[in-house]
Amino acid sequence: MLRTQRYILNEPHGGKIMIQAPKGTRDVYGAEMLLWHKIEAAVRRLTTAYNFMEIRTPIIESTDLFLRGVGDTTDIVQKEMYTFEDKGGRSLSLRPELTAGAARAFIERGMNSLPSPVKLWYIGQNFRYENPQAGRYRQHYQFGVEVFGSPHYSAEAEIIALGHTLLAELGIAGVTVHINSIGCTDCRKVYHSRLGIYITERLDKLCGLCRTRAEKNPLRILDCKNAACRELLTNAPIVLDSLDDECSTHFTGVQQLLTAFGVPFVVDAHVVRGLDYYTRTVFEFINADGLTVLGGGRYDGLVSQLGGAITPAVGFGMGMERLVLLLQNAELINTAPKPDIYIGHAEEAGLLKSQELAFQLRRQGFNVETDIVGRSVKAQMKYADKIGARRTTILGGNEIESGEAKVKTMATGEQENVSLDSIADYINKQ
Repeated sequence: MLRTQRYILNEPHGGKIMIQAPKGTRDVYGAEMLLWHKIEAAVRRLTTAYNFMEIRTPIIESTDLFLRGVGDTTDIVQKEMYTFEDKGGRSLSLRPELTAGAARAFIERGMNSLPSPVKLWYIGQNFRYENPQAGRYRQHYQFGVEVFGSPHYSAEAEIIALGHTLLAELGIAGVTVHINSIGCTDCRKVYHSRLGIYITERLDKLCGLCRTRAEKNPLRILDCKNAACRELLTNAPIVLDSLDDECSTHFTGVQQLLTAFGVPFVVDAHVVRGLDYYTRTVFEFINADGLTVLGGGRYDGLVSQLGGAITPAVGFGMGMERLVLLLQNAELINTAPKPDIYIGHAEEAGLLKSQELAFQLRRQGFNVETDIVGRSVKAQMKYADKIGARRTTILGGNEIESGEAKVKTMATGEQENVSLDSIADYINKQ
């Protein structure tokens, strides 16, 4: 059952009680919001170009979805999920990732009857109880794509190319594509045997979590972030040496297509991803600081594990906050949008006309600001300058009677008499 949370109230100046956002959450607004818009616009352009269909899944899902889909040996399930019982006694969880939900929707909504492959994309919130770090929060947003119904290696190559193109369009450099293959179920049996022998000889030197993983899923040890464990695993057998002919050919095909696309990559045998559902190709986009910006791979068994028909699938997730961080670090921050014109007023009649004209221009798609505070003319002009309005005009009785007003171009100081009915045309000509 839910337990009542004890809220810590801070008392700033004046003794007023202020409630802060929970640890690991944050507010997005102002100039940073424009970066989100920039990313989202690029996402929509690219997913349309690649013929993906948007999907929005619930933030809460049955806990069993993640136990069966993500895997009970993963850090996510063992340590990081926000799980609770609802009033009906059902165990629900805030989604820690979106692939399992997309797979559940694919099954439940009968998408297997659609023309194959079914290509989905989303931007949504995830929740993980973990220590906040650079570009990662307990509540964070993720852009992702999922392709259901294609067993071919070109599906992996296509979505890797999509991710690479998105970063290029955003102007983000210094990110390297790391790819690996963890093979099919049969390949991993062979590899687990080889890795098990290596680990057994060093078991007492591994961390407690890795010792547990050694029994349940040895491959997960390669994903350990403990420095001592990573050092011990430097000379461990690599999964690429255990691939059968079919998996090896599949992985070669991915590399050939990426080369044909002009997408640079490195083969990295230590990329295994942190979720149990992955098979064959896995990949990560890693920047110079070691941050994983994007990660994904093939997961041919997930749909059947969740009760659907055997369906090959592949996808990736990309942290939105980390993309924003990279844009900020690259000094690609957009300035706030500048109004096309500020329409001020000098008296009551001018107030009505300025509001009317602003309304009309906004309906035509212009960025227009006007006074809704009750400032003096002088204060209005100071405000227009502060917000960077490109042009300004003041309406009063004379302007209304003559049907024209002086429009000032702020950058040059030049003024021109313009008919009130022609201001839209005047703005377009400048």
